[in-house]
Amino acid sequence: MRLAFGTVKGYEEEGQSVPALTTFGGLYERAADMKNKPPFDLPVRWEKRKARLNLKTPFNLVSTADIIGGNSGSPVVNRDGEFVGIIFDGNLQSLPWDYAFSDQQARATSVHSAAILEALEKIYGTKELVGELLSGQQGR
Repeated sequence: MRLAFGTVKGYEEEGQSVPALTTFGGLYERAADMKNKPPFDLPVRWEKRKARLNLKTPFNLVSTADIIGGNSGSPVVNRDGEFVGIIFDGNLQSLPWDYAFSDQQARATSVHSAAILEALEKIYGTKELVGELLSGQQGR
């Protein structure tokens, strides 16, 4: 996926391929692999409502967007100006971006917009809010 400023693109770390996208299924697998110990434990509500989720829904994405500290909460938009996520971090390789940009390994990490909508509706039960977000119209 091409973004307004960057590309959704995986990278390699210590000889391992890191995919560009994770899913809800991967979230639950990782928590189980880590025996649900902090910081990989999930809230009780998330455990109880797992069956409601489409586990193939994209959860996080990494991109070559050029960020620095303070970009957390910035919107991620595609080339059509559509909202596709919210930046919340960068990988360790992105730290030098404060001084010099390289898209070889450094990535901005974002929560995917589909994950936000899926969680709002199926974990938190805010179907009306999801409708408003999708329609751009406040419910009555």
